[in-house]
Amino acid sequence: MKTRKLLLEMQKRNKQRLTELRTKLEKNEVRAEDLESVQNEVQELATAAQEIADSLAELGDDTEEPPADPEDPPADPENRGDEEPPADPEDPPADPENRSGISAEQRSNAMNAINSALSTRNAKSTKQREKEVRSAFANFVVGKITEAEARSLGVEAGNGSVTIPEVIASEIITYAQEENLLRKYGSRHKTKGNVKYPVLVKKAEANVNKKERGNGNEIPETSIEFDEILLDPAEFDALATVTKKLMKMSGVNVEDIVIEELKKAYVRKETNYMFNGDDSGNENPGALAKKAVKYYESTPVDVNAAGYSQSLYSQLVKLKGQPVTEVLKKSMWIVNRAALTILEDMTDTTGRPLLHQDATDGVGYKLLGHKLDFTDAANGTDPTKPVFFFGDFKAFHIQDVIGAMELQKLIEKYAGTNKVGFQIYNLLDGQLVYSPFEPAVYRYEVGQADPNSGGA
Repeated sequence: MKTRKLLLEMQKRNKQRLTELRTKLEKNEVRAEDLESVQNEVQELATAAQEIADSLAELGDDTEEPPADPEDPPADPENRGDEEPPADPEDPPADPENRSGISAEQRSNAMNAINSALSTRNAKSTKQREKEVRSAFANFVVGKITEAEARSLGVEAGNGSVTIPEVIASEIITYAQEENLLRKYGSRHKTKGNVKYPVLVKKAEANVNKKERGNGNEIPETSIEFDEILLDPAEFDALATVTKKLMKMSGVNVEDIVIEELKKAYVRKETNYMFNGDDSGNENPGALAKKAVKYYESTPVDVNAAGYSQSLYSQLVKLKGQPVTEVLKKSMWIVNRAALTILEDMTDTTGRPLLHQDATDGVGYKLLGHKLDFTDAANGTDPTKPVFFFGDFKAFHIQDVIGAMELQKLIEKYAGTNKVGFQIYNLLDGQLVYSPFEPAVYRYEVGQADPNSGGA
């Protein structure tokens, strides 16, 4: 990365060269046959000037130009490139016969381009622009600025709702990735518009033939079995409320409070949709708990009985052996808090801790050679029962619709409790997708009996 000092030196040389070219044009020292090369150079210098200015802005909050060099002539703030500069007593007189061959219009256009390049100002840094949009969004939803002011600051607002800016939507999704493990380990697809995204799963048989094929020995047809799952985004909403007292308190950063509440409300709803999919009227048949293949104990395990450790260990080893080899190589564990607590107190047959820390992959734990992560979202109906998911979570596909996240402010609905509601809206789908020949994820809840075992 270039340092500020180097960028300032480059900026100075750039302006010096632009000034030299301007002087040559002013003195009619540029011939017609050289005009095209001069114009090309001016364009290159102008592009470089903007890139340098942008780089300087990205290095910090100081977006002002450095002090002008005493030897450099000041840029023309009014862009008077088409006016004749005052005559310098020491300069040679203008060429009245225009022996350079350049018309007044060509000369004026070239001068304007140079003056424009010389007056290039540092752009606002990306960080500053994002900060302004973030602040404008929050100030609008809490009523500090009008809809027109919000639009002028880059926030799309109208008809009682406001489109959540990409900087905040990305912040919400980033938070969701930290809290929702399916976003962290699954496959995400970003699309424009509410379109169905197909995910194909298939199994085909290949042929082998040791002899050269001849007449009557054509390649036989290969049967292919496939399934097509369409990710169909559903209307998705969550609600957060903030007290009016908090919004009116001086010294409180309201924008951070609003955005923080939005993130929490949205992620709670999204996580439950993907893990359990049991919201009334918004059921998700592809949710992890519904679509994962159920694994039942071959020998009942009672974690409250003495000696349960080895029995549970044996079941976990058998569970690990369920996926086919292609899936097993990419598999990991996701467990709930109850399972983590049990594992931390377990040892294998040699007395070594079953769960050990592994800092190399950043997850923190490994179980039976595969990384492990935990979340309360993996709970079953009884959160005290250990639950284990094992498999390739890349098979969980998530579709996000770009620009679909909106916010609506609800004032009257909560007026009786002196609160303001913020309803967040999004289009989203998330489903576990796999071939019936290669189940991707298995689910094991300790103590859960196989309903088809005939009374087990």
